[in-house]
Amino acid sequence: MLQEALRKEGAGWTGASAIIVAAGTGTRMGRPKQFLPLGGRPTIEWTLQIFLEIPEISEIILVMTADNIREHGARLASERIRVVEGGENRMESVRRGFEAVSPEADLVAVHDGARPLVTREIILAALEEAYQSGAALPAVPVKDTLKKVASKQLWISSTPIRSSYWSAQTPQCYRREILEEALRMFPDDKKATDESQLVERAGHQVRIVPSSNENIKITTPEDVTIAEALLAKRHLGLRPEIRSGFGFDIHRLVAGRELWLAGVRLEHTKGLLGHSDGDAVLHASCDAVLGGAGLGEIGLLFPPEDPKFKGIASREIVAAVRRRLDERGGILAHLDVTLLAEEPKIKPHYDSMRQSLISLWGLEETRMSLKAKSHEGLGEIGRGEAIACYAVATIVLTGTLHSQRKE
Repeated sequence: MLQEALRKEGAGWTGASAIIVAAGTGTRMGRPKQFLPLGGRPTIEWTLQIFLEIPEISEIILVMTADNIREHGARLASERIRVVEGGENRMESVRRGFEAVSPEADLVAVHDGARPLVTREIILAALEEAYQSGAALPAVPVKDTLKKVASKQLWISSTPIRSSYWSAQTPQCYRREILEEALRMFPDDKKATDESQLVERAGHQVRIVPSSNENIKITTPEDVTIAEALLAKRHLGLRPEIRSGFGFDIHRLVAGRELWLAGVRLEHTKGLLGHSDGDAVLHASCDAVLGGAGLGEIGLLFPPEDPKFKGIASREIVAAVRRRLDERGGILAHLDVTLLAEEPKIKPHYDSMRQSLISLWGLEETRMSLKAKSHEGLGEIGRGEAIACYAVATIVLTGTLHSQRKE
């Protein structure tokens, strides 16, 4: 390789720092995408692993939010990984990461934390080209015909020549002084979607390194499915398993309690009696997810006899179940909920309850179904004495790859 030839001549670069930008909040995914489970591990761990396997990278600066540092920082930090707090946008996070880079680093690579399928070959090729040219980034030719739309009415204004366009990826690599100059020249730029834009504006050319379409960034739920398939191709033993879980809950309606359903407070003269807030929809949903993942039920996680859980908000139970699902290497693919209530009328609250479930579980709208039925005046539900809920969860378990990688 070029790097080996340079080393033999005694003129090659001696080390590089990698800035892994993982400070996103996952607005489109409902939770930080860099911590979504992938092959039995959080996505960010796959990203870190490939950089750790490259000895020429002497240090890794992992940029995360303050909340994620508190939750994951101690676990992810190591002798080669330093954790720093990110900013409000990507460029601010890159700047903070760069401030932590060792002054001995010849080259700096900036990589997306949610791009876990990058390869050693891509990283080294980009670093080597940056050493030669000053700035380089991996990219692939655009495959689809591009259309320029210049109006809100979505009328096409032109069709650019496709062969002139490439889709940029990461790691974007630079000689240290070039990236430092670009960040210094545009300290207030918050809109740049990658640092190479600043490098270009600073007057430097950036060289393309042909990359692979497998080096995807996880941005949507569909990307998770693609990434799982690519990991399955790269590693032995990864066989996603689809399971179903069933949940049921019922609570008595009593005066003097707030009524919470699906994480939404409803105006009513009575509320559900329970050790927590009594949210039967969230309780049934949690049991369905736990059941599908083989993790028991919420009574084991939050024993009703334990006084410290008295009055706990059920959305906290959902958060705990999601963490357990992540640890298990599972993905909630679909949630189907049926609520049984004679009172109050649920139809006026359909939208708010459904949106609450989508948000709490981090689902796309098409992966969530909420239905409500009356009990036709039959039994305790029909008399308005109780509310019940059934839930079915579809879980994808990906397994664990720690001991199943190809030799």
